[in-house]
Amino acid sequence: MAIKSLKKFGQNYLIDRNIVQKMVRTLALKKSDSVLEIGPGKGFITKELVKAADSVTAVEIDTRVIEQLNKNFDNLIIHNKNITKINLEDLKLRPPIKVIGNIPFNITGDILFKLIENKKIISDAVLIVSLDIAKRITANYRTKEYGSLTVIMNYFATSKIIQKVSRNVFYPKPNIDSAILHLKFNKEEIKEIDNQFFIKVIKASFGNRRKTLNNSLRNSIFGHHDFNNSEISLSKRAEELELNDFLKLTRFIQELECKKQMK
Repeated sequence: MAIKSLKKFGQNYLIDRNIVQKMVRTLALKKSDSVLEIGPGKGFITKELVKAADSVTAVEIDTRVIEQLNKNFDNLIIHNKNITKINLEDLKLRPPIKVIGNIPFNITGDILFKLIENKKIISDAVLIVSLDIAKRITANYRTKEYGSLTVIMNYFATSKIIQKVSRNVFYPKPNIDSAILHLKFNKEEIKEIDNQFFIKVIKASFGNRRKTLNNSLRNSIFGHHDFNNSEISLSKRAEELELNDFLKLTRFIQELECKKQMK
């Protein structure tokens, strides 16, 4: 029986082998590598992965494809789970992990933040995402695509668009084009900055994109603080700040939070 794509899972099956081979080459797999595939579906990408690595682990939410995947690939370990709900450490993969997947457009953000949460055990990821998201992640400062996702991903990873992917190489065909995105989790973190707090500051700063930082922050979860002594000009808009500016702002707000808790 043919397995139809399900809208609730955001399934658009990749049908171009050249794209798959480009993804696998980008990941530069060795036989001994720990490989995690997100959403193998019918196994189109999996087929190339099992040739390149001795063992592949996959997380797949769709129970309909599990039996066939197990029949087709001897060196595939499948977890029938939702990738956004699991703890990647529970998969017992040996770090560093290399991640690959044609991921659903509707949970791209959730998956990216899952990778950030687990960046200590992940070396890099090659993903198919919407072209719009890929451009936002890799955007330059002071461009219209520059936003919270740009700043957050730039702090945690080196990002590169490998190539644009036409909507015509998927079935069913989506309404938008995609891109192969390569993320390398090779950035040094600042020990004094809490990662989750940093993300909250960035989201708050871009909360009212057309307004000044002063307006955005005062209408956020940090609105109760006095920002007058910040070395960052709050008359600017968030898109006028670079990563280092946001790190300074995060330090400042983090210190305010600490002082508040000590009272």
